[in-house]
Amino acid sequence: MPEGMTSGCHAAGIVHLVGAGPGDPDLLTVRARRLIERAEAVVYDRLVAPEILALAPAGALHLDVGKLPGLHRVPQPEINALLVDLARRGLEVVRLKGGDPYIFGRGSEEAEHLHANGIAFDVVPGITSAAGCATAIGVPLTHRGMATGVRYVTGHCQGDAPLDLDWRGLADPATTLVIYMGLAQIARIAAALIEAGLPATMPFAAVQSGTTPRQRHRIGTLAEAGGIAASFEDRGPVLFIVGHVVALADSLAPPRAGAAAGEDRHAVPALA
Repeated sequence: MPEGMTSGCHAAGIVHLVGAGPGDPDLLTVRARRLIERAEAVVYDRLVAPEILALAPAGALHLDVGKLPGLHRVPQPEINALLVDLARRGLEVVRLKGGDPYIFGRGSEEAEHLHANGIAFDVVPGITSAAGCATAIGVPLTHRGMATGVRYVTGHCQGDAPLDLDWRGLADPATTLVIYMGLAQIARIAAALIEAGLPATMPFAAVQSGTTPRQRHRIGTLAEAGGIAASFEDRGPVLFIVGHVVALADSLAPPRAGAAAGEDRHAVPALA
């Protein structure tokens, strides 16, 4: 424990499961920022932007439990146990997760473990990576006449098991599809969606480190998904968006989504 930490400890600790949003500190909720700025221990994932970590007090414990593809340096059961231990030491703990804690963030698993061990906790929602990244490149996830719904799916299964998704259900041209954690599998995912009925010309976008100064994105078609994904180095999370709404990026992109943000546009077919 850092020197001077004891004076700030509580008789009983608490764990805040906090959504750090897509990366830009300005997109944190007011409550999330307030909790980070007073945290006594910050337990954070790989996807949390350094600009957000910098908001924590200098004397707070900083514990990196981030997972890399195929390399979980701190297995989930150990993270669960760590949160319980920190709270039992009387600390106010902020468990930071990229996006929202309950969307592909294992926040609910940690909440279950905290509840089972009698640890006080709360959950602070965050702007999802899907909403943040899409907006950053000018893509509305729904749009009248183009997309009547949106679906979030994972492109990675536990233990690297083969993806077994409802491809026919996902291949709905009236729905925007957002794929998390799919960098290694996106070529297979695209092929499966095309085989299930989505047009190979369906607009497709890849966004890396969206909303941060490191943002890069490329736009093309579903048939080009594998080649587009291969152009991204492992320097940050990549989110994929499939749907007619991607074609709106040309007219709705904010100024920061230009060449300075690493833009690479292919021709995007108009909605038929």
